[in-house]
Amino acid sequence: MKYRKLGKTNIEVSEISLGTWQVGGKWGEPFDWASADKILNEAVEGGVNFIDTADVYGNEVGESEKAVGKFVKSRSEKIFVASKCGRQLSPHNNEAYKPAVLRKFVEDSLSRMGLETLDLIQLHCPPTEVFYRPEVFELFDRLKEEGKIQNLGISVEKIEEALKGIEFENVNTVQIIFNMFRQRPSELFFEQAKKKDIGVIVRVPLASGLLTGKFSANSSFGEGDHRQFNRNGEVFDKGETFAGINYDLGLKAVEELKAVFPNQSNLAQVALKWILGFDAVSCIIPGASRMEQVTSNLAASEIPAISSEQNKAVNRIYEKYIKKSVHQLW
Repeated sequence: MKYRKLGKTNIEVSEISLGTWQVGGKWGEPFDWASADKILNEAVEGGVNFIDTADVYGNEVGESEKAVGKFVKSRSEKIFVASKCGRQLSPHNNEAYKPAVLRKFVEDSLSRMGLETLDLIQLHCPPTEVFYRPEVFELFDRLKEEGKIQNLGISVEKIEEALKGIEFENVNTVQIIFNMFRQRPSELFFEQAKKKDIGVIVRVPLASGLLTGKFSANSSFGEGDHRQFNRNGEVFDKGETFAGINYDLGLKAVEELKAVFPNQSNLAQVALKWILGFDAVSCIIPGASRMEQVTSNLAASEIPAISSEQNKAVNRIYEKYIKKSVHQLW
């Protein structure tokens, strides 16, 4: 495993880390505590030292956090824990983001995980208007003074939100969707992130599994799987599901990607390695519902770098199939 600096936090994190949205099993299925423990152990045994969770992950509030907290206390290594707050709000709108409510969310997360402090707390994809409210961000200075958090970050849907968020001095990291099918962050945002020494955490690196190359027109997804019920943004931002692109169009693009990498049988590893080719990226947080997925993801760190010709081919495929329908939306 290789490690990179997480921006101005000065924390050295594994370039491939772990996201825990599905750590307790497949989306929509009951939380499997034994499976979660196996996945977490496999990740750390492979060199992962950064785990990203959120208070809403799991079929019930806090399930993923509880699993992560229990696991971290069972290990002797230093494991950096990041969580998120805000998505519990209902309705999830600008008016609901009140400092006192967010404080309670953070304190509840600490309680569930049995931790005294969080290495990183992130606002969990709040409405765009929240990024124009200094009083929301000032709360986290108080929480840092009290020792309840070490760093503040933001998880965003849009480039606009990322650029506005990093204007606040206490924002140290940005979690953002970036992959072969969502390339816009590599333009102005990456440039500004490097300029301001912001840690960039990449989520949805495999476009909800599309970039594994294992799906087809006949693939089916469970009723509780967002890849079934959220393709048009019915429940949350459409960009979180298949990176916001049309499923059938994505399949066509994937077939052409496979031809670019004929000697690589594992397209998921190639997709992760492509992201690691950008020096603005601090780490990637692919999810895993099985231990084998963790092993595969971690191995991406060791495969050969993407060549310049392959990069050009990836960009041509993006231009041909993806850019027109996705690029300016987020």
